[in-house]
Amino acid sequence: MSKPTTTAEPVKVGFVSLGCPKNLVDSEVMMGLVARAGAEITPRAEEADVIVVNTCSFIDIAQQESVNTILEMAGHKAAGRAKKLVVAGCLVERFRNEIQKNIPEVDAVVGTGELESILAAAGIVSAPASSNSPLVVLRSRPEAAARAEKGRFERGEWDGAIADLPNYLYDENTPRLLATPRWSAYIKIAEGCDHPCSFCIIPQLRGKFRSRRFESVVAEAERLAQSGVREITLIGQDTTCYGEDLGLKDALPLLLERLALIEELRWVRFLYAYPNKITERLLKTIGRYDKICSYIDVPLQHASAAVLKHMKRGGGHEVFLRSIEKMRRIIPGLTLRTSFIAGFPGEEERDFDELCEFVRAAEFDWLGVFGYSDEAGATSHALGGKLPHAEVESRRRKLMQIQKQISRRKKKALVGRRFDVLLEGVSAETELLWEGRTQMHAPEIDGKVFVSDFGDHAEVRPGEFHRCEVIEAHDYDLVVKLI
Repeated sequence: MSKPTTTAEPVKVGFVSLGCPKNLVDSEVMMGLVARAGAEITPRAEEADVIVVNTCSFIDIAQQESVNTILEMAGHKAAGRAKKLVVAGCLVERFRNEIQKNIPEVDAVVGTGELESILAAAGIVSAPASSNSPLVVLRSRPEAAARAEKGRFERGEWDGAIADLPNYLYDENTPRLLATPRWSAYIKIAEGCDHPCSFCIIPQLRGKFRSRRFESVVAEAERLAQSGVREITLIGQDTTCYGEDLGLKDALPLLLERLALIEELRWVRFLYAYPNKITERLLKTIGRYDKICSYIDVPLQHASAAVLKHMKRGGGHEVFLRSIEKMRRIIPGLTLRTSFIAGFPGEEERDFDELCEFVRAAEFDWLGVFGYSDEAGATSHALGGKLPHAEVESRRRKLMQIQKQISRRKKKALVGRRFDVLLEGVSAETELLWEGRTQMHAPEIDGKVFVSDFGDHAEVRPGEFHRCEVIEAHDYDLVVKLI
């Protein structure tokens, strides 16, 4: 009698994804790749055979969080069953060799342009024989030769930088395992950036701007909708540049129009608009379709023309106010979000006062403020006139205090009004209430909507849309009842 065959247990892989939604999509792609190869995804680090930390390196706080998380997962590796610790993402693009040199528990690194190498890094399949490393597959790019002479980064202390820029771009055939709730998903429509903002290192971390094919985005959206997704959020470093590199005109409004025709979808929104790329065609498209959320996220960064010039961006106080007036005139009920940098090098008191005056005049619905982070490799790193950290933080807090007063007033004006709300389940803050979102609330970044009264609804489920009425308002959050 032959012996029964035994099947080896699948490799269990645990992912920790840090940073922005763009990074989350990268994590979802890597999870899809390892799952398709036969691995099992686990949410518990102590049960994982392989732990992957997808890192962020946008500002110093994000870098520290990434390092702390790597060290925490190294502890899990030492104490548990994990045999491998893999570090992926933006921190790898900056400090590839330093990570492996200073944290010996790290077994492999995977950069933002090397997502397909996650299989080799995790030990699920062997690395391609043609690769220069068991962990990295480099591709030949026209810009690589020009950059190889002095390295990708202008500053030599960036240990481990490879000459080639990241150039990976997933498509509709790439497997993804969604980490978001089943009813909501992000779609990355472009990668990289060509803007020369002096405070930013994203072009070095993610490469040149490159758009996905129009048909590819539509195909992915249709498949997600058929699987039960009802809300899609389009993301990219600059979504308003979508299609320019492909020779397409008005590509973003055309894409929004096409997605609005997908019957199963309820909401479509996009994030990260560049100020001078918001065209009248785009605004009219948003205003024309109910499915396209009347929501624009446009990071302005500052309002002083002098500071914006040093940031290598255009515009200023009056230009932005005219643009905002046009947006609100074309799109009734527009929700407007922005972000600013406080304490940029050379920011004088009069510049900061102008920014405060602008925030009061513009009355944004949502606003975030970052204290200036002095990043090696960014052009602003070489600028003089840097402010003490305490002053930067003081200015950041003052701006947020101004916005808090604006937000409180705007939220109180919503009491008694009715909106559609997407229910998301029991609140993590209090089990006595459910949470949801309206079109005014982008996933994860805006205030909360708490449901305190379900009205005549005997049973509700996460992922359902209901009509609601605002019955209470706080500084940033709303309380609603279902009707």
